[in-house]
Amino acid sequence: MNKAELVTSMAEKSGLTKKDAELALNAFMKSVEETLQADEKVQLVGFGTFDVRVRKARKGRNPRNPEQVIDIPESKAPVFKAGKALKELVNK
Repeated sequence: MNKAELVTSMAEKSGLTKKDAELALNAFMKSVEETLQADEKVQLVGFGTFDVRVRKARKGRNPRNPEQVIDIPESKAPVFKAGKALKELVNK
């Protein structure tokens, strides 16, 4: 499902117009982005949690030259952990 299909589905299920559903989806995504940028998490009980995890600095290999060892700096990565209810629904 892409964004346009998600907007259509949201509009059908909520009774909103597609334009209003798209505004709601964009507002949700922007809110999650801003919260994760502030190193906070978004927890939706029953659905899941959006969080930021820190990847430690490490050594790696250059794929074009496997003998060359490169330093990979520490970085942050957004993650999503599905909630119990969502996991159970998917596994039915």
